[in-house]
Amino acid sequence: MTVDATVVLGQQGRLVIPAEVRAALGLSPGDRLHLHLAGGRLILERPQDAVSELRRLGTTIPQTRSLVDELLAERRAAAAAE
Repeated sequence: MTVDATVVLGQQGRLVIPAEVRAALGLSPGDRLHLHLAGGRLILERPQDAVSELRRLGTTIPQTRSLVDELLAERRAAAAAE
């Protein structure tokens, strides 16, 4: 799906998402969007899409690997170095 649109920043810094973009994403008034900057890009995404992406990224981690244990080891090593 490709939808191109141009938006104009309003006087109070507001953006209006064009109707065709809202329809393509299934957005309704009151829906929340997460905004973040990636380099020079402004990214808006639905929170459920961000969660789905994170879960997808997590599927590449082997079940035998513990990220919690790795984090704790890193923190303990940093504390010991202080």
